[in-house]
Amino acid sequence: MKLSPLNARHEQLQAKMSDFGGWLMPIDYPATGVLTEHASVREAVGIFDVSHLGKASVRGSGALDFLNSVLTNDLTRIVDGQAQYTLICNRNGGVIDDLIAYRNSADDFFLVPNASNTADVV
Repeated sequence: MKLSPLNARHEQLQAKMSDFGGWLMPIDYPATGVLTEHASVREAVGIFDVSHLGKASVRGSGALDFLNSVLTNDLTRIVDGQAQYTLICNRNGGVIDDLIAYRNSADDFFLVPNASNTADVV
């Protein structure tokens, strides 16, 4: 099982840990409780460990056209430096996963799929 770079801190905070897509990730922090966590995020700030999420780069002269052929949103509608929440489909149009597509340029994109579907996306 993979460990997050924040694993030691999660353990220090006595997080309840569980397998999430092959990663040992925190579910909650019983010492403080979910209501305290919720209030902290609403009133101040919260940090969510996303180490388990997938990462994929799509680069090259046909990157934009390729991604527009498999994603449900049109990436020409966002400009360099923006991101778009979208779905990625298989060749029959079925949904593989939801993900975030970051546009660095028309020929350079960074995709962030869910941990459990990363292999199917890449």
